[in-house]
Amino acid sequence: MENLIVKGNANLSGKVKISGSKNAAVAILPAVAITAENVYLDNLPDITDVRTMIEILENLGVSIRRRGKNALELTPGNLSKIAPPYELVKKMRASYYFMGSLLARFGRAEVPIPGGCDLGPRPIDQHLKGFSALGANISIEHGMITLSADKLVGAHIYLDVVSIGATINLMLAAAGAEGRTVLENVAKEPEIVDLANFLNAMGASIRGAGTDVIRIDGVRSFSGAAHTVIPDRIEAGTFMLAAATTRGNITVEEVIPKHLEAITAKLREIGAVVEVEPEKINVKAIDPLVPTDIKTFPYPGFPTDLQPPGMVLLTAAEGLSVITENVFDGRYNHVDELKRMGALIKVEGRTALVEGGSRLSGGPITAPDLRSGAALIIAALTADGESRISAVEHIDRGYENFEQKLINLGASIQRVSEKGYKQLSYNRE
Repeated sequence: MENLIVKGNANLSGKVKISGSKNAAVAILPAVAITAENVYLDNLPDITDVRTMIEILENLGVSIRRRGKNALELTPGNLSKIAPPYELVKKMRASYYFMGSLLARFGRAEVPIPGGCDLGPRPIDQHLKGFSALGANISIEHGMITLSADKLVGAHIYLDVVSIGATINLMLAAAGAEGRTVLENVAKEPEIVDLANFLNAMGASIRGAGTDVIRIDGVRSFSGAAHTVIPDRIEAGTFMLAAATTRGNITVEEVIPKHLEAITAKLREIGAVVEVEPEKINVKAIDPLVPTDIKTFPYPGFPTDLQPPGMVLLTAAEGLSVITENVFDGRYNHVDELKRMGALIKVEGRTALVEGGSRLSGGPITAPDLRSGAALIIAALTADGESRISAVEHIDRGYENFEQKLINLGASIQRVSEKGYKQLSYNRE
């Protein structure tokens, strides 16, 4: 186990290159299982979740050659297994995308119920409803989901709730079904569009990705393809929020500004200066930050993944702000840790009241999940004194070289093993 030792009172400044999208990569890698032809993927983030996906593909029989730190050549012609191993699936929720891709290729899949961050109940009933509508038989026994179909047939499927996971899984399965599938009330995230572009490059026929309705005409076989993963809008947003929180000046580079419009608008509302150019955005905080409200929604709204660092930003704004979490029930795991640092936060159901303006104090804190972990690093950078952050393996799941990028911006961060860590000095007023 490792810890991060973070010195506070940081003022971040400089440029940071944004890595490929985690959420796109973990959908695109399972999609490789649909084809028997070679696939080349570039701009894959070097993170734990991507490495886990690669391990799953190798276990299923896919040959993989690394063509650089962030590029892979994948040969799925010898893929023959239909059951990803539980010890890998339990590490990440996105492993359930193998249900859709294996079902499309083999008409059968056996996938353990997946793990991932604890963000409250996240049922997969919409996935299973869609698979059933496409003609799959489904059984769940001893934590294993078994799907089988003599033939997948296109269908009209309306999702009862907007679900990114269900949208992706049904796109994968429907791409190999006979006839047309119409998916309504689907997720519109950029990662959905990126997956559709990759599938279309392999010969799929998908239209409407990024809108409420996706139409898919199934095909019998898929070709190889080359694809570059889009930039990670959540990583970019994290650094943009960090710039304002630390009263810094950061330019995020190699981004798609349209994907970040909700964050840009909220930063301007709180008092930060935001300058947008093609493929880069500069954020700096000159005037005092003012309180504001944040409401999370599916894209194009404010992302739930940026609610934790958004809360840290609000602790730096003088006055009362309100956060309403509309996506996940259990997305306030970071609150207790922030309160340990002196933050004044009260949670009432899906609403959090943040009384900002008081200095945070460094101390020992724990990263409860991926996005909360990133938020706590930002909090530690703004706090008085020094902080020790444990359970940083959560952060490694979704951010490539996160602490090194922060160090390049002026942060003082050191990664140490628990055995190598002896004493922490911190101030608490």
